[in-house]
Amino acid sequence: MFRPLSIFIGARYTRAKRRNHFISFISLTSMIGLALGVLAMIVVLSVMNGFQQEMSSRILGMVPHASIAASEPLDDWQAVAAKAKQNPEVLAAVPFAELEGMLSYRGSMQPIQLQGVDPALEPQVSIIGNSMIAGKLSDLQPGESGVVIGAITARRFQLKVGDKLTLIVPELSAVPGGITPRMKRLNVVGVFKVGAELDSSLALINVADAADIQRYEPGQVQSVRLKLKDLYQAPQVSAAVAADLGANYQASDWTQTQGSLFSAMKMEKTMIGLLLLLIVAVAAFNIIATLIMVVADKGADIAILRTLGATPRQIMGIFIVQGTVIGTIGTLIGCVLGVAAALNVSQLVGWIERVSGQHVFSSDVYFINSLPSQLQVTDVVLICVAALGMSFLATLYPSWRASRIQPAEALRYE
Repeated sequence: MFRPLSIFIGARYTRAKRRNHFISFISLTSMIGLALGVLAMIVVLSVMNGFQQEMSSRILGMVPHASIAASEPLDDWQAVAAKAKQNPEVLAAVPFAELEGMLSYRGSMQPIQLQGVDPALEPQVSIIGNSMIAGKLSDLQPGESGVVIGAITARRFQLKVGDKLTLIVPELSAVPGGITPRMKRLNVVGVFKVGAELDSSLALINVADAADIQRYEPGQVQSVRLKLKDLYQAPQVSAAVAADLGANYQASDWTQTQGSLFSAMKMEKTMIGLLLLLIVAVAAFNIIATLIMVVADKGADIAILRTLGATPRQIMGIFIVQGTVIGTIGTLIGCVLGVAAALNVSQLVGWIERVSGQHVFSSDVYFINSLPSQLQVTDVVLICVAALGMSFLATLYPSWRASRIQPAEALRYE
């Protein structure tokens, strides 16, 4: 069977027992280091993917994917919603209002972002129905001044269902200052918890009550909220819907309000990935030290091969094969262990919590109480390709040095 000389000898050098056991030790540590680096990158990036997915599902499950508004309040939001749903990317369209103010309770105050919603239609576009921990969303009846607040707000003010608080919103007026505060008494009818910063900054009221605060006519709403198939296409889809409705309509989407948060998470993942890649680089370039010592150990063998007719290219190929085999084995071991660890990291953390009796992620401190993990094939492929590429590059200089050995010089003292 035909087998190239470089591959045959390089493979034998990889598995042969060397006279210098230190070289074997360095080769083994290079392989282990590469495996650990690949494992760490796969696990960490999978956990970061899990965090990003968890935050996306919670935050983007509460804030609008996109909304359509006009220069004037919408008199017939149903017609706008029907037109919007003609776009195949739009799954649902419901009435929506948004305003900012301050909540006041027994002398304490905090800023709040209010969403005016229709409790019967809101579950079509948000996860609020599955996030209620007290009360019901359906208790937001028009004209009753009900409000659903977040769990952090309820804990900060020590509020429960049935308590009353005061909403303060700014209102334009003809007084010299131009703005006067307007107060409205609200009744707490429910508490939600999504496990994100929204638990402290968001509250929901009925869309009719929001229209009353904004001094709209009965039946008028501020905008129409859209739920999209692909939320990452929100800018394009919302702009297309607004264009179909006419020049009087404007579109906004989640990238304008939450885009900086997700851009920061993406940048964080990129930077951590690059830092972890340095671990892989250190392990990969340990192959240089291994091969340089192998070349020194095999100097006489290289000289004999040259006298038998081996070309410098073949000699170079022998050590490229040897270093590549070390890198490939280390990468494959790290890939297998990393994939297994990434798929079971949540169970592993749970087991550690049960054994130690301590909560790694306490719900009282963190927004999540578990360690999410989402393995992505593209991440695994990129990590393995990077590790293999650096392992190959690490073989080039020692292999070139081996190809430059002169037989007469190597065999002078043999």
